[in-house]
Amino acid sequence: MTHNYPFKVLDFHVHFLVESAEGSTRASGASADALTYSQRSYRWMLESWDFPTPETPIPPATTVLERWINEIERYELDGMVFVTGAGANFMSAAQQQYPDRIYAFSHVSPDDPEALVKITQDIDQRGLRGLKMFGPRLQKPFEDRAYWPIWEFLAERHVPLLIHFGILGGGGGIVYHDRMNPLTVDPVARNFPTLPIVIPHFGTSYWGDLLQLGWANENIYVDTSGSNQWMRWMPYTVTLESLLRKAYETFGPQRIIFGTDSSYFPRGFAERYLLDLIRAARYNGMPDRDLQCILHTNAWHLLHPHEGGLQE
Repeated sequence: MTHNYPFKVLDFHVHFLVESAEGSTRASGASADALTYSQRSYRWMLESWDFPTPETPIPPATTVLERWINEIERYELDGMVFVTGAGANFMSAAQQQYPDRIYAFSHVSPDDPEALVKITQDIDQRGLRGLKMFGPRLQKPFEDRAYWPIWEFLAERHVPLLIHFGILGGGGGIVYHDRMNPLTVDPVARNFPTLPIVIPHFGTSYWGDLLQLGWANENIYVDTSGSNQWMRWMPYTVTLESLLRKAYETFGPQRIIFGTDSSYFPRGFAERYLLDLIRAARYNGMPDRDLQCILHTNAWHLLHPHEGGLQE
């Protein structure tokens, strides 16, 4: 397949769904009515974006991996980063099978009693490339000393930490928590400046706070992934063009990272989000060299922290 965009593309935010996908984005103890509303909201979203209904049941992980490889080839992508996956062992094997095409993150909660051991194994032994977590699921403040060894470990190795902040899920999802706001990670960012912290989805409705966090800390990155429908619920008008323009002014071209939040089939790679981002960059008059940083270079450097040059 030949495309009109003359860029190398590395998708930094993809989910490798399996039948036992971890965790619900609904609040614990949600009523049956809330769950019904959530399902209705999700169907509305699929229809609004003209997305196909996710297939059920989800095929075996080996089949899903083969499909993602086909998507990488179909859309001529440089690679994909799976921030969640089919277990650390499977994702590690996938990385080894498809080097420089498949990258995978550890997905261990810092509240797990054996979190440091598991994360160390994932990074040092299995070769996973980062850690993905949810702020609104953390039981203690980021600066709690119980988490300190985890942040130290990641910072020592310059391993990227991707943290979802803001709302979780559609209607009926989580909208209130002490760690909803990206500003709550500021103590970690300040104390561990060699730890790259990536905030996805432009901060998911905490846009102004994320800009402040990024202004104060050079190790804060923003990823562009998903539909970013949270823009609809802001009290002032926000567009993808305005998000990208303000991110460019505050973070600069080296700390913005492209991602799609692709997750299921038959949709596969959500090319629409890539095309929308390229258009927004064009409308903002962004130079191609800076757009190339966003679409590929920045992600590559986070995934290869100990390699100086960029492979072409």
